[in-house]
Amino acid sequence: MHIPDGYLGPQTYVAMYGVMTPIWVVAARKVRQTLRRREVPRLALAAAFSFVVMLFSLPVPGGTTAHPVGGVLIAILLGPWAAVISISVALAIQAFVFGDGGITALGANCFSAAFVGPFVGYWLWSFLSRRPGSGRRAGLSAAIAGFISVNATAQVAAVLVGIQPLIARGADGRPLYFPYPLSVTIPAMAFSHLFVGLAEAVITAGVLAYLAREEIQLSAGNRFDSFEIDGQP
Repeated sequence: MHIPDGYLGPQTYVAMYGVMTPIWVVAARKVRQTLRRREVPRLALAAAFSFVVMLFSLPVPGGTTAHPVGGVLIAILLGPWAAVISISVALAIQAFVFGDGGITALGANCFSAAFVGPFVGYWLWSFLSRRPGSGRRAGLSAAIAGFISVNATAQVAAVLVGIQPLIARGADGRPLYFPYPLSVTIPAMAFSHLFVGLAEAVITAGVLAYLAREEIQLSAGNRFDSFEIDGQP
């Protein structure tokens, strides 16, 4: 899902920076309002966690790359706005220091991976976890949210690169940037992220189950009461 430089035309990457700028501003304000000072190291740890899991990237034919993100896990632990900040920081470091993902495409990458994915997954997890149930049910809710989240992120990236042949063509009609259309990018990203989604699901549910067992608190001060290990709270 790391879109590199040269894949997006200025019509797209400038627009995506324009979209992400107010999102970053709102996220910074929300984090300052809701995150307590002693929890700031958790935000840095979340960014480091996302940075590490995104290093395990696989090339996608006709697309970009496939990898876990950890967005839903961070959103559940610290809130979705904190996920925006932490994942954006991880993506920025990867782009500027390691060349993983384009600098011009950073706004687009942050929109898909740091905003769409965490919010979609967090809203889904919130909906599924409203009803009380067993630890297995709560774990399944987190796993489903993680799976859907990373696939939503992938599809946004697929659309952004897939529309390039439609909006950026030379005088001879050839695409100026990414050459493959939506008919290639959408199925390619959907197929590859079925497997990556399973990894995201396992990471999300597994870490939350561990935190529940150790009775580690959420940033809001609530424990993972909906998680039970082997029937025991």
